[in-house]
Order: sequence, then C-alpha cells, then structure tokens
Amino acid sequence: MGNRIELREIAKLFLKLGFIGFGGPAAHIAMMQLEVVVKRKWLSEQHFLDLLGATNLIPGPNSTEMAIHIGYDKGGWKGLITAGLCFILPAVFITGIFAVLYHDYGQMPKVQPFFYGIKPAIVAVIIGAVYPLARKSIKSFFLGFMGIAVLLASLLGINEIYLMFGAGLLALALYLITNKKIDTLQSFAPLALLQITQPNLWTATNTNLFWTFLKIGAILYGSGYVLFAFLDTELVATGLLTRRQLMDAIAIGQFTPGPVFSSVTFIGFQINGWPGAIASTIAIFLPSFVFVALLNPIVKKLRDSKALSAFLDAVNVSSVAIIVGICVVMSKETITEWRTIVIALVSAIIVFKFKKINSAFIVIGGALLGFLLFQF
Repeated sequence: MGNRIELREIAKLFLKLGFIGFGGPAAHIAMMQLEVVVKRKWLSEQHFLDLLGATNLIPGPNSTEMAIHIGYDKGGWKGLITAGLCFILPAVFITGIFAVLYHDYGQMPKVQPFFYGIKPAIVAVIIGAVYPLARKSIKSFFLGFMGIAVLLASLLGINEIYLMFGAGLLALALYLITNKKIDTLQSFAPLALLQITQPNLWTATNTNLFWTFLKIGAILYGSGYVLFAFLDTELVATGLLTRRQLMDAIAIGQFTPGPVFSSVTFIGFQINGWPGAIASTIAIFLPSFVFVALLNPIVKKLRDSKALSAFLDAVNVSSVAIIVGICVVMSKETITEWRTIVIALVSAIIVFKFKKINSAFIVIGGALLGFLLFQF
C-alpha cells in the first residue's frame, strides 16, 4: 500500500474530517476508516488496524495521530504535516471563535437542540466502522477471547493503556513459549516516552503555557477526560483558570468538531489572549507529530516479525474492544428515550444499507432530526 497520494487530496480529506468530525476519537477513527479504507481504498483494512494499534501505544490524541499516520503513509513528511494540520486547524479555528465570544459575553451559545441528535447518529457511525474492524482483527479463538476480556475490563474502568500493553505482552509471551525460534526481535526498539521538565507556573506567560501543554501532550494517555483532569491540576489548582472556565472548555470540546485537545485553544485564550491560545495549541499537538514520525516506519517491521506481529494483533483487537466499550458507554448516556432511539435506528439503517455514504450527511441528518424532534 505504498502508493503516494497527491497532497491536495490528503488536504481535502482531512479538512473535511476536521470540519465534520463530531463525537470524539472513536467517531473520528470511524470516519477515517470509511474514507480511507472503504471509499478511497488508500489503506487495506489490516494496515489501518496496524496503524490504529500503533497509535494507541503512544501518548497524545489518538484520532489526530491516526490522521498524521495516514498522511505520512500516503504523502511522506509533507503528507504528515498536511494531514495533521488540516485535521487540527478547523477545530482550532472554531474553538477560537467560541473563545472570543465567551471572553466578550461570558456565556455559551444555545446549540443544545442541534446536538441532541448528533450523538445518537455518531453512535451509529462508530458501530458501522467497528464491525468490519472487529471481523478483521479477530483472527483466532484466542484473539476473540482476548477481545471480550478487554471489553469487559474496559467497561469496569481499567485503564486502556494497561489493557493494550498487557494484551500485547501476553500474546508475545505465549508466542515465544510455543515457538522456540525467536525471529527478528532485534528489528524492534521500544520508544522511550518523552519526559519534559515543567517550570513552575508562577505567571501566565506564553513560555510557561507552552511548556505546560508540551508536557501534557508528551505524556498523556487516554481520552479528553484525562486531559481535563491534568488541566484541573495544572491550571485550576494554581489559580490561572476557574473551574467554571474549565467546565465550559469541556463543553466546547464536546460540541465542536475535530480533536477535543483543541479545547486548550479556548483555555489559552482565556488566560493570555491570542498569544496564549497559539502557544498552547502548538504545544499540545507538537509531540503527536514527533511520536508518529518516529513510530510509523517501525509499524511495518512489527508486522514482518512473527513474534511482534502476535503482539500487534493483540493490541489491535484490544483497540477495537476499547472502541466498542466507548460506544456502549456513549449509548447508555445518549440513547435514553424514544427520540434518541429513533435517531440512532435511522442512522444505523443508513450506515449499514448505504456503506459509502459520506458520514457528514449522517451527522448533519442527525442534527436536523434532533432539532425537529426536540420541538415535541
């Protein structure tokens, strides 16, 4: 799958995903799977899974790193930068507008009726993408059993990174026990996590904001909710941000498209205006570009080694199981009464009946249907 794609096509795709990517990382990855595997056939299902598994092994925002991986795979260094920026910038732009309005008027716009219908539609989009990924990732009874075990553990609240590394190491150990010959293990060198020393955040200077968010971007595993826990410690506890502002930043992250990490644009603006917003945004996303550039060339070597291929297969099935777990939680929180059930069912029928339909139409349709049903 080494054929190159024009940068213009990469930019066009990820700009679109950046503007319509509502619903968080699981939804973004579902949309990417539809676009690059089903519709455009840029990647095989297996290679997409391998990139997804690799993405889950490094810190940072998963869907952003997935976009960067695909860009690097299809366009080299220029593709890496193009895909990453085109996916991130729409969210940053929209979040920046909300940051100014919030700063000037002190309240959030009334968008609840439209977003009432978006979440059930997004659940359907995720299920539509997870189904083929699950079929591809479950290659044996052992992997199927592991997927179920990881799903149950995820629903019980066990940290996703423990689950993925644990599953991968267990599969690797079983392979080495059952196969005396260890093949090409030397082809893999684990990445050391980047640890960045944080200066004391005494003042709201751009330098201190930059180092704070660079550290978070370099060491943070997990969802956007983990990000907000970090921010509570780093900014609210030090008095630079109020808890109300943090809660409003969480809301902004939920109802704007693109990566939830764009919430730091909003936060940086509240602390230090546009310079603070720019410094914070660059810092939170920069480690993702570095990690993907280091990891992407290793993914093919992982697959070429039989032992490390077993590790990657287990990580892949765990990644899919965790997305299923997120979908279950989202469903319980979102599909709660007859209106949301109707929206979810209609969206699911469209997803499975018309597999190549643009996910933007499903999201927009869910929003409009939500707005109409909200009136009853």
